[in-house]
Amino acid sequence: MTRAAAYIISIIFHPLFVPTYMLVLLLLINPYNFGVSEISGGKFLLAQVILTTVLFPLFAMFLLRQLDFISSLELKKREERIAPFMIIGMFYIGLAVFFIKTPSQIPIVLSVTFLGATIALWIAFIINLFTKVSVHTVGVGGLLGMLVLGMSHFEYNEFYIKLGNLGYFNIEMKMLLMFCILIAGLVGSSRLFLKAHTSEQVYLGYFIGFICQFLALNFLT
Repeated sequence: MTRAAAYIISIIFHPLFVPTYMLVLLLLINPYNFGVSEISGGKFLLAQVILTTVLFPLFAMFLLRQLDFISSLELKKREERIAPFMIIGMFYIGLAVFFIKTPSQIPIVLSVTFLGATIALWIAFIINLFTKVSVHTVGVGGLLGMLVLGMSHFEYNEFYIKLGNLGYFNIEMKMLLMFCILIAGLVGSSRLFLKAHTSEQVYLGYFIGFICQFLALNFLT
């Protein structure tokens, strides 16, 4: 792995983007849960998630950078992560509460997913007060947890992607899970390659993200 490849992987799978990836996957796997027949029917929900978990947090971090509360948007120093974690955590709480309070419009699987992500973020925040933890692997760990829950609790086995005139392409959940495990491994390896974290911090991130999905399921069901 080259440094450039590790950096690109870290950007593509930045934790701010992972909630959007989660929603896209849920819309692809079972759009009918959301009252639509295909992913394009979830545009408003996607826009809401992107606004709350990507654009607002990025704007807040930009302001913190301009006010010299942080030295860079990469948040390499543990002390600089405190304010961004709290701000982003509040956005996550707001979105998770909204999803939980509107069960007629939001499927339980999405509420579980975002509650789990919110719990994981705040646990990472508490741990960060004492030592660093890889938020990148917290994110992909949560993604893996969501897929495992989808297969075991919500009984998702396969789904179809429409390819225009080519028809439909069938994807088994097991294959998707294996692909996401590969992605998670690449993310963790990239963080180690860039010397952004130790192996313990990377593994701890995986564990937090993964287990918090199950904590959220137990809380909501």
